[in-house]
Amino acid sequence: MSENKHIEYKQKITPELEKEVVAFLNSNEGGVIYIGIDKRGNVVGLEDIDNDQLLLKDRLKNNILPSCLGLFDVVVEKKENNEIIKLIVAGGYEKPYYIKKYGLSGKGAFVRIGSASEPMSTRQIEQLFSRRIRNSIRNMESPKQNLRFQQLHIYYQSLGKTLNEQFARNLELETDEGRFNYAAYLMNDVNNISVKVARYKGLDRIVLSESNEYGYESIVKSTYQVLDKLNLENKTLTQITPKTRKEQRLWDAVALREAVINAFVHNDYTKEVAPKFEIFDDRLEITSYGSLPEGLSQKEFFEGYSIPRNKELMRIFKDLGLAEQLGSGIPRILQAYNQDNFQFSENYLRVTLPSSKIESRTEQDTEQDTEQDTEQVLSLILAMGDGRYSRSELMNAVGIKHRPTFLSNYLQPAVQAGYISLSLPDKPTSKNQRYYLTRKGRQVRNRS
Repeated sequence: MSENKHIEYKQKITPELEKEVVAFLNSNEGGVIYIGIDKRGNVVGLEDIDNDQLLLKDRLKNNILPSCLGLFDVVVEKKENNEIIKLIVAGGYEKPYYIKKYGLSGKGAFVRIGSASEPMSTRQIEQLFSRRIRNSIRNMESPKQNLRFQQLHIYYQSLGKTLNEQFARNLELETDEGRFNYAAYLMNDVNNISVKVARYKGLDRIVLSESNEYGYESIVKSTYQVLDKLNLENKTLTQITPKTRKEQRLWDAVALREAVINAFVHNDYTKEVAPKFEIFDDRLEITSYGSLPEGLSQKEFFEGYSIPRNKELMRIFKDLGLAEQLGSGIPRILQAYNQDNFQFSENYLRVTLPSSKIESRTEQDTEQDTEQDTEQVLSLILAMGDGRYSRSELMNAVGIKHRPTFLSNYLQPAVQAGYISLSLPDKPTSKNQRYYLTRKGRQVRNRS
């Protein structure tokens, strides 16, 4: 693959690297810089890749304005037995970007033209500056300043990471004047953002059968709550014949997770509107406020090019392992669903996940040999006595620390198979929720 509008090769980290990054930031689609590959496309590798990664992050953090934190990923890849760096750069939302020491001029601001990074003209700089999105959550001041971040600290600590006293500045949760911004407001323990997960009877919104409201707290916690709720709703349907057993979840699990994360990260919060999640008999609709960013076409959107609307949220979600590489979410969804499942309007973006249509198993069908259950489910059943247990107690019992893994591989399959019940079935994410073995679960435990 040769260099083009979206790809640049560097044999090593050069003094001109910031110029290439700025040019991609100022484009609509961003691009990728491969470091460790020469101009002819030959892989040469890097001698000290750990130091190169640190140097790269430090230079981009300190040498480019506006801040591009959250707009790039540094990924190590192995090609032809050599390690190289893949620097993924997203199109920025606060154009024009420029090299700090040269200022907002033709020497500091660049744009990608073909396979080259060319200086911007004064006219281009003025046009982009006049269109700069000032009403972003980073520049909006928080409606209150006495914010607390206990929940955010807990989530970082659960991954062995610590937020120091300068975390608000480091995570760009402050305005240029040093006041908490709207991103900080979304991340703090108490806010006014309500996130709804609704279930309707039938195929329209006429009969509401269940409404769950999350939010009013850190948007990270709201994300986990919605993921937990939808994972519980994402039942495994089974069709058993004398010769075969076919299992399929209502919605593809990977696509579901990516769609939920995208809705939270890319939602336009400047109008204080949250994403919403609606379950119908034949589909799940996930709707986020704010359509495609200016300059990003639908074709580029589906190809995985990214202009993060809320780079501050993206950075935190990546720190916590909720988000993957920039631009990877939509291609993951498209592995299970097609482009027709996306709907764009002037103010909203909606993705629809059709429900699987194979028949659910009957009571007679569920009386299957426990050899078909996974080792993880069996280990959870065997670890439980006859009491009632919190989720953290169950995680400790089976020695699992990563909550998403525990939920998807242990708890949810056990609940769906009827081995474990919830003490508060109408409030699946309640902090007072406890889990206990059903009669069927005790039978499996006693036989094992």
